[in-house]
Amino acid sequence: MLKLKRIAITGGVASGKTSVCQLFKELGAFVVSADAIVHELLRPDTDLGRQIILQFGTEILENGKFSRRILAEKVFDDSKRLEILEELLHPAVLKQIEELYSRARKEGKYSSFVVEIPLLYEIDKESFYDVVIAVLTDEKVAKRRFELAGFQPEEYEKRMKRQIKPSEKASRAHYTIQNNGTLEDLRKQVVKLNQTIQET
Repeated sequence: MLKLKRIAITGGVASGKTSVCQLFKELGAFVVSADAIVHELLRPDTDLGRQIILQFGTEILENGKFSRRILAEKVFDDSKRLEILEELLHPAVLKQIEELYSRARKEGKYSSFVVEIPLLYEIDKESFYDVVIAVLTDEKVAKRRFELAGFQPEEYEKRMKRQIKPSEKASRAHYTIQNNGTLEDLRKQVVKLNQTIQET
């Protein structure tokens, strides 16, 4: 069974990581989002869900479902609580990523295995990946995209405080993608980079 290259896509808030992943998907990659896995795991009927309710109380539920907004409000301004949440979430997310990698490899029909993982360096998991790509965007552009997506401006700062600076992520990554232009500009970069990765 051929080794399937594991590619991590990381970067700051609203840098365009999801768009880059979508373009890799169009090129035949099996694409995974760490955020989507969190969304899937955050259910009151799972072991993980029950542990989180024990830690943070039933007020984090709305209509029988987790409210990510309420949970975020509880942890973002409290580093201790955030640490507790991450200690519960991260191992479960990483286990799921490894299971999905095994599945994609067995299926044998994908060009690569691409994971959108914003906090890759923050949780010291870059060694799992063969290639790390940092997506960079000018802060002004990122903030505008973030607000257009319906978020409050102050949320941008709160989220970025949790992360290593994008410039440091870029210096540690194997490759960088600049995302300040059009989707077509981005597509050209991804196609070229995908070709380089497949050839090495």
